[in-house]
Amino acid sequence: MSATTQPSTEPESKEERLRAYLKQKAQDGEMYFKSKFIADEVGLSPKEIGALMVKLSDSATDLEVEKWSYTSATTWRIEPA
Repeated sequence: MSATTQPSTEPESKEERLRAYLKQKAQDGEMYFKSKFIADEVGLSPKEIGALMVKLSDSATDLEVEKWSYTSATTWRIEPA
């Protein structure tokens, strides 16, 4: 196994890891969250999650991603597509 290859049980990129987490959490319906509250579970910083959510809102075909509100931090709404 090369140094850049990860075990097949883990998604390859941060984006894929976040997408897999969100897909699993939203499998029973919609979910609302703030990046800072899921950061530890996903192993990413809130800032990384925020940047990835913008990408996922454009690219994810298996999830509906919506920027729901912004108060002290952005709340995201996701549901299976």
